[in-house]
Amino acid sequence: MSALTGYKVIELAGIGPGPMGGMMLADMGAEVIRIERPGAGDQLVLEPISGRGKKSVVLNLKSAAGLETLLRLVDNADVLIDPYRPGVCEKLGMGPEVCLARNAKLVFARMTGWGQTGPLAQSAGHDINYIALTGALHAVGRPGEIPAVPLNLFGDMGGGGMLLVNGILAALLAAGRTGQGQVVDVAMVDGVAQLMWMMQGLQQQGIWDDNDRGVNLLDGGAHFYDSYVCADAQYVCIGSIEPQFYALLCQIMDLPADDFADQLNQAKWPLMKAKLAGIFATKTRDEWCALMEGSDVCFAPVLKMSEAPHYAANQLRDVYTEVEGMVQAAPAPRFSATPSQIKHGTRSLGSDTVSILSAFGFNETEISTLLDNGAIVQGT
Repeated sequence: MSALTGYKVIELAGIGPGPMGGMMLADMGAEVIRIERPGAGDQLVLEPISGRGKKSVVLNLKSAAGLETLLRLVDNADVLIDPYRPGVCEKLGMGPEVCLARNAKLVFARMTGWGQTGPLAQSAGHDINYIALTGALHAVGRPGEIPAVPLNLFGDMGGGGMLLVNGILAALLAAGRTGQGQVVDVAMVDGVAQLMWMMQGLQQQGIWDDNDRGVNLLDGGAHFYDSYVCADAQYVCIGSIEPQFYALLCQIMDLPADDFADQLNQAKWPLMKAKLAGIFATKTRDEWCALMEGSDVCFAPVLKMSEAPHYAANQLRDVYTEVEGMVQAAPAPRFSATPSQIKHGTRSLGSDTVSILSAFGFNETEISTLLDNGAIVQGT
């Protein structure tokens, strides 16, 4: 048994944070049913990892029969994940008022960029926009250069998918205690603002200069917290913030005391960084690994995505796994009594439509009628 065994989650098909949240819930044991529209792109191609552990059902929500089919699924669900713009579910006739009237314990989780309220609620957006309005984008990059785009980790995944799971789990706990479900308004802009809590505090204390980037303690400004190129054009990184870790760095690299003694003097950081870069460039990445790996220097080689699953420490920890021929991150976090597991890989579009409806109490005649009138589609 996994932590969420017995819980049923209806995930309306979306992209990015919604599928990520559903994937994590499926890993934790929930039965996650992804609702696709007829003719949608196959998730096996579009998002082949985030569909793991989920069942795929195709419904025509623009038909009365298709909508009623969804609502009957909602009757016996614990969670519904809504990835649409505010008001779309209401227009379709499946908004939170309708769903909660049928199932008072339902957690109706709404995943958007700008949230359900505010002047931007109806505007399109992507990760880069959400992180721009929270100061995160401006803070990432090198001095004097345009902001660097940190993949779509801050907005979509950290501020979106992770916050979605957090909100759903909290609302499930409340529903179990009170018998009452609720709407969870998950906005990526809110999530990124939460992720920026430390920098926001440091800036207001005068410890973080947000007039530029790459000049502060944790943004690559410090010589002891950055990445460096090696003799083989590969990279390593260090994070020797604490005095004892910095002292060990100086010892292992045999750094001249006169040049590197004043660790926290920001005026000297550029010069110390240049000298450190010259030293790192004298050895290969593997040679630096042999000297520093596993020490309290806070050192790591900078791996490519294709290298990470083969790195010894990751292998011994089982950080990655392989599902139906595709390498991907193993479920996390790890539970001692109710371990997560990946039940299966991504299913083809609509492959579970009939079996899911049957499990939810639809009889053969009802299913046959729904198939005939196009309200549902059974895939292969």
